[in-house]
Amino acid sequence: MSSSTASARLLASSSLISQGAEAKVYKGTLTPGGVPIVLKYRFKKTYRHDSLDATLTKARVAGEARALLRCLRSGVNVPGIRMVDASEGILGIEWIEGNSVKHLLPSGAAEDVDGDEEVPTGLHAYTLEDYGLSADTLMGLIGVEIAKMHLADIIHGDLTTSNMMVRKASSQLVLIDFGLSYHSTLVEDKAVDLYVLERAFASTHPDSEPMFASVLSAYGKQVGKEWPALRRRLDEVRLRGRKRSMVG
Repeated sequence: MSSSTASARLLASSSLISQGAEAKVYKGTLTPGGVPIVLKYRFKKTYRHDSLDATLTKARVAGEARALLRCLRSGVNVPGIRMVDASEGILGIEWIEGNSVKHLLPSGAAEDVDGDEEVPTGLHAYTLEDYGLSADTLMGLIGVEIAKMHLADIIHGDLTTSNMMVRKASSQLVLIDFGLSYHSTLVEDKAVDLYVLERAFASTHPDSEPMFASVLSAYGKQVGKEWPALRRRLDEVRLRGRKRSMVG
């Protein structure tokens, strides 16, 4: 059986759980009755030339897989990789049973299911107390995982509370959805990553300044000697962001 045929059958036997502009996300299994996995399928883009689309799709799937592998080897809590078919635009990763941070934080839109979330689970009725966590403890976990990711020189590219999960079994914080991630050693890129998360907190969770301050405190302790330069650059990125907002 060819790779394309096997991948097509795998998708056909799986359940579509969300769709974004770049990919469809399915819940499936590699074998009948097996452990659930997430299948991220980067479908063909009809507005692009076929050869260009194939090249870009293959590169992006392979790039996301490389970022996850680098994180895993560096001890970052991310989903494990279960299968890769870059030619067909499919990446299979571990299914994380739990809730997104977005739906666990105070003032989060618990009733609002985000269609761009990579792993919706249907467990939105759970609270932080059910996980044995306080908001401050959760912020610390977030800061530590992002710091570990940046120390591995991986930039997430889309840090939001929708792209963080808490495992139901262990209360472990897991970073997900590395579709926009890339490798970089630049302080600027890491600072922008943090700024994106800060803006996500501000837009999704009202009165979130103390929560994000706790994230940065844990992040700074984890990155150690790199923190002063990163903090200065984050302040510069914030200033640029405010200027753009004023200009409109």
